Amino acid sequence: MAKVLVVFYSMYGHVSRLAEAVAEGVREVPGCEAAIRRVPETLSEEILGKMGALDAQKAIASIPLVQLDELASADAIIFGTPTRFGNMCGQMRQFLDSTGQLWLNGSLVGKVGSVFTSSATQHGGQESTILSFHITLLHQGMVVVGLPYAFAGQMDNSQITGGSPYGASTIAGTDGSRSASENEIAGARFQGAHVARIARKLSQAG
Repeated sequence: MAKVLVVFYSMYGHVSRLAEAVAEGVREVPGCEAAIRRVPETLSEEILGKMGALDAQKAIASIPLVQLDELASADAIIFGTPTRFGNMCGQMRQFLDSTGQLWLNGSLVGKVGSVFTSSATQHGGQESTILSFHITLLHQGMVVVGLPYAFAGQMDNSQITGGSPYGASTIAGTDGSRSASENEIAGARFQGAHVARIARKLSQAG
């Protein structure tokens, strides 16, 4: 079985919804299994409460925190992060900064890496967040995979929607009230399946 790890941070629930869809896509591929993990929170409950994020955090509290050895044992890792000023969130950056020993040992070299994201607005840095995230994956020696135009939803101009060749994404709205659209969920599911197929091929070749 090819093991695909979905690792995310979500403050208000938008990225976690995409993570579920990504995992669904992985599980559609025979011979592949998916596990969903979250990165540790760095903000206090007091701060999260002031930001109106406590309910969303409680909703994902049952999802286990990711362990470094899980990254090393996976065949593919799909990361999900909200956008912060056109880059990944601080929680994800802090977690990635803890993977130095994996880099030193070459533990992630040759594994498939992929990224999805969420932003408040349509042009709020979704593409730059994913592309800048790829830099870390490349330093780790990973095989970077995006969301190809084989996903027909990328060509849909009839609605406002996330999604790019770099990865699936959703638009949360400036007040966080917008839920991921059917097209955005479909893109995340497609990306999960696409990564899983590549990971399966690479694991069989090895």
